[in-house]
Amino acid sequence: MLIRPRTPEDLEACVQALAEVHPVDRYPVDWPDDPAAWLTPGGLRRAWVVTEHRPAEHRPAEDQDAGGVVLGHVALTGDLQVTRLFVVPSARGRGVAGLLLEAARAAAGGRPLKLEVSSEGEAAISLYERAGWRRTGSSRATWLNAAGEPALLHHYVSPAPG
Repeated sequence: MLIRPRTPEDLEACVQALAEVHPVDRYPVDWPDDPAAWLTPGGLRRAWVVTEHRPAEHRPAEDQDAGGVVLGHVALTGDLQVTRLFVVPSARGRGVAGLLLEAARAAAGGRPLKLEVSSEGEAAISLYERAGWRRTGSSRATWLNAAGEPALLHHYVSPAPG
């Protein structure tokens, strides 16, 4: 596995990885009209991917270049908000999300990061809390959850460095 900054050439593979995540986790809740644009939110500071090379005979057609298969993605906004974090189902339990979160924390230079997660994202909540992220509050989203109600968002702050 390799973690590296996301490049424009990675966007198609990131969209394909997100398409694997969506039916399993309903993330994003509603599939965007332009998934590549969704992966590049306003205020984007940086984004990273975790990739893995597979033997040529096991590579999908879109992975014929040197970029590797995208296993996960994260973005960081200028106001130090972690967003667009996902890991493909086949790569879970291998530390991919932890690598992505650490890349974002390193880019923040010791300043605290923030993130929001839907209460429906139980696996993500468990991950953040195991990693020392602290819930600072909750609010209702402007979008609807699976039950058709405004989603309950939990707000987190990253642990102190060191």
